[in-house]
Amino acid sequence: MNLSETKSLAKPFSHIYVEDDAFNYPLSKEILGRLKSSHIIKIKHYKDIFNRAGQDFLLQKQSRSLILSVNRNEKIYPGARVCQSFGNDNFYYTSNIMNCVFDCEYCYLQGMYPSGNIVIFVNYDDYFSEIEKILAKHDMYICISYDTDLLAMENLTGFVDRWIKFTLSHPSLKIEIRTKSAFDTSCFPKCDRVIFAWTLSPEYIIERFEHFTPSLDSRINAVKKAIDGDYMVRLCFDPMIYVKDYKEIYKDFYEYVFSQIDGNKITDASLGLFRISSSYIKSMKKKRLTEISAYPYTCLEGVCQYEPKKSGEMLDFAEYEITKYISREKLFID
Repeated sequence: MNLSETKSLAKPFSHIYVEDDAFNYPLSKEILGRLKSSHIIKIKHYKDIFNRAGQDFLLQKQSRSLILSVNRNEKIYPGARVCQSFGNDNFYYTSNIMNCVFDCEYCYLQGMYPSGNIVIFVNYDDYFSEIEKILAKHDMYICISYDTDLLAMENLTGFVDRWIKFTLSHPSLKIEIRTKSAFDTSCFPKCDRVIFAWTLSPEYIIERFEHFTPSLDSRINAVKKAIDGDYMVRLCFDPMIYVKDYKEIYKDFYEYVFSQIDGNKITDASLGLFRISSSYIKSMKKKRLTEISAYPYTCLEGVCQYEPKKSGEMLDFAEYEITKYISREKLFID
């Protein structure tokens, strides 16, 4: 069993930085209790560690530190224009965690954050209070695993369980939990307003670009368990990455996925190509020059993406292949 199969949490964080104000929160005590062998360092503010100059992002990804903080700023945000709302009105996103235990070479987080370390905001009740204020005005669809992978951190934080229980008690709330993890969701209470959204990629892409993540088969097994448990499941075929022989790689991938997963039993699926903010790609190149960051993208209105002809060919190909297995109505394309 490799690191990814243990959800990257089998080895405790060796150093934990804790804000003075965060120490007395129940979640801080839970986390510190689970990581008793870690070295605890008191700090005034998470930015003193997370935003400091001269950090080695790649080294930090290999040996992460944990930072426990109280989020004193805005916590709930309107959905970004580049994000798929899946036909939902009043689309929002949030995250109780900054950064991810995984290390995908195409991930925008490495362009957005100066650090490879992970920040956990322990004041989750304040998030719930803000949501209740919004729910008093209208219903709400919110993606809660936006700047991280909450399920991959569940054994440490218990955030997903808390979110589901909160959703159960608020009938006008619907949540999406995006993940690449192999977490067994059977431990969670059932709620028909919770969508587990698994990002699936060809094994070739996983091995090449999605470092520390579970294998395709591990993710598929997690999907099947969720479906068998009557949870709502979304399959996310994004970002689709351009590589040599992509048609052969992705055709075999779609065929394999739907030989293992009954397309009639999923809620829907998404399809999208890799794209990223032009400012993020510049930062990514400085941290790690890779096949993805060095690609000659077309940049339009601050978004870098594959050139229009290639984009059209890739999307047309993928749509044709995926709709062999699910109806076009179930497929959302960015």
